[in-house]
Amino acid sequence: MRVLLQRVSSASVTVENQVVGQIARGLLLLVGVGSEDTVQDAETLAQKIGKLRIFSDENGKMNRSLEQVSGQILSISQFTLFASTTGGNRPSFTGAAKAELGNALWNTFNTALERLGFTVQKGVFGADMQVALVNDGPVTLWLDSKSDSRG
Repeated sequence: MRVLLQRVSSASVTVENQVVGQIARGLLLLVGVGSEDTVQDAETLAQKIGKLRIFSDENGKMNRSLEQVSGQILSISQFTLFASTTGGNRPSFTGAAKAELGNALWNTFNTALERLGFTVQKGVFGADMQVALVNDGPVTLWLDSKSDSRG
């Protein structure tokens, strides 16, 4: 499972000219589910994101978690995070989970975040979405449940 995380001062997602999710201060999560991913991957990344200290404290140091700043989450399913561009000019998405698994694990991930006490706004799985954000910092992190955690 892959998550492109962006610390935001605001973010929203629109589907067919209707805002379906929006947050103020918090995290925009672009979430990709791979064909080999499991419930454990979803749970592990949710736990990690809940504990990340990437918000500034009173000294301007990244030392506070999402919970400590009462932040919100906007979660967007994005299978293109599993694109392979090694074989030509057209990306291949064979590493991405099929829709049924992708949707199920994305929902599992969102539920795990909600169980941790976070407010989670969501995009619409499989929809053509327009995402707007104000990246705060900017702070953007790449998380991959299958990668070595040393970065």
